[in-house]
Amino acid sequence: MKLLKEKVMTEGIVLSDQVLKVDSFLNHQMDPELMREIGGEFARRFAGEEITKVLTIESSGIAPAIMTALELKVPMIFARKHKSLTLKDDILVEKVYSFTKRETNEITVSKKFLSDSDRVLIIDDFLANGEAAFGLARIVEQVGAAVVGVGIVIEKSFQPGARLLVEAGYRVDSLVRVASLEDGVVTFADELD
Repeated sequence: MKLLKEKVMTEGIVLSDQVLKVDSFLNHQMDPELMREIGGEFARRFAGEEITKVLTIESSGIAPAIMTALELKVPMIFARKHKSLTLKDDILVEKVYSFTKRETNEITVSKKFLSDSDRVLIIDDFLANGEAAFGLARIVEQVGAAVVGVGIVIEKSFQPGARLLVEAGYRVDSLVRVASLEDGVVTFADELD
């Protein structure tokens, strides 16, 4: 996705050989035009999958997920990371480790929003080790629903997440694949092909 690559190159900040900061357009301040393009691109890539729900994890996945759901004309659900007084009964719970925040969170989704007939597309902002995507997939599978795919805005292909998800049988479709952040430079995977 050309526009996304341009944003990564012009506004992304390499903090280390493992961490890319994109808070000016993706996960703090958001670029609505870019989010619309991202939603449209995921809808195109997963067309024909008969998706009934889009699922993400709060909070950085919400913008790309809601725009994808809007394009697909289906509801979007986000898994909560924080306990809520209104979400304590009939919930689906999984533990997820965050690579960036270096902490484990319990994520929850109300059972009333997922059923065994659902075909769910998981959307997230980053893919590193696959922990969030696996946790969301386990939530979907707890009710017997199907995960039709995992859509990732930025994949760090030098980390094992995509490979592990594919090996587990999930379709992974990333809009941008970063092969390296070495020496403070973003190198995209397609530049190495």
